[in-house]
Amino acid sequence: MFDRLDAALNRYRELEELMGTPDLAANPNRLRDAGRELAGLRDLAEAYEVWKGVRARLDESQALLEDQDAEIAAMARDEIAGLQAELEELEARLKTLLIPRDPNDSKNVVLEVRAGTGGSEAALFAADLFRMYARFAERAGWDVEMMSASETDGGGFKEVVANISGKDVYRALKYESGVHRVQRVPVTEAQGRIHTSTVTVAVLPEAEEVDVQVNESDLRIDRYRSSGPGGQSVNTTDSAVRITHLPTGLVVTCQDEKSQHKNRAKAMKILRSRLFDLELQKQQEERASDRRSKIGSGERSERIRTYNFPQNRVTDHRMGVTLHKLDLVIEGDLAELSEAAQVHFQSEALE
Repeated sequence: MFDRLDAALNRYRELEELMGTPDLAANPNRLRDAGRELAGLRDLAEAYEVWKGVRARLDESQALLEDQDAEIAAMARDEIAGLQAELEELEARLKTLLIPRDPNDSKNVVLEVRAGTGGSEAALFAADLFRMYARFAERAGWDVEMMSASETDGGGFKEVVANISGKDVYRALKYESGVHRVQRVPVTEAQGRIHTSTVTVAVLPEAEEVDVQVNESDLRIDRYRSSGPGGQSVNTTDSAVRITHLPTGLVVTCQDEKSQHKNRAKAMKILRSRLFDLELQKQQEERASDRRSKIGSGERSERIRTYNFPQNRVTDHRMGVTLHKLDLVIEGDLAELSEAAQVHFQSEALE
């Protein structure tokens, strides 16, 4: 373990020196990659420096046990117990930090929320989940940009896609992908019966042009007149864009902007992220052979989390974690569930 820690610390110091060199500053791609690597090593390097300091203090105290002054030896014994406990905690943390960091953790994300089983109630819950993520993002200081949305008459979403940007967004949200089940009494239910509906969530690491090369010859781009809310200029000009990636059959549409160029740029960002996600799935076939296995089909039996409104309860079925504060979670207090998921899957990686 300590050979790996020494190598990581040396690399961190090397990158710190490299960041100030003119050669690196002149190459934006290398500068970006080095910056990401440096950020990924920072917690490990800082924790290891603390460990080395505690280890040195422990060695000094152990040497004082042989001191002829009984009072000094007694003080050393008292200090050793505390230092050993601190060292054990630091070593446990270092083992966790040594787990290979997902290179995508620092990326922004494309968040896709879709109504599954349950009709209008599923669409309303899709809107609730999207607001939950938007409020969580606001608490974290992230930016949320709406990419595309298909609204229902009742204020729900058949589908909503947004870009969330900030520090370590993918790290915090990547375990949100899957089927989310809601149990509650719909506003339209006269007899007070609890209905069960589902929503699918996909969190895709945002792909940059250097991550995914898309050939123009592989694209079919259709331009058409926007529909739905948006004002006269949106609905009367051919500003909407539909991009079909011919090799994979992926289709992305954007019509929220008045400008055809802006819609095209948004659609390309979503397409690159979906293609990048497909590539990640190929690299991780032992866990998920394709994108459908990641988000499920939307059937009620497939779920990662259940939101039970009558009992104010939210349960994550993967970790067996239940919180009786759904009212707070749905308002964006998602940190406890997000951190529990990270710890759970890190523990699996350690095993």
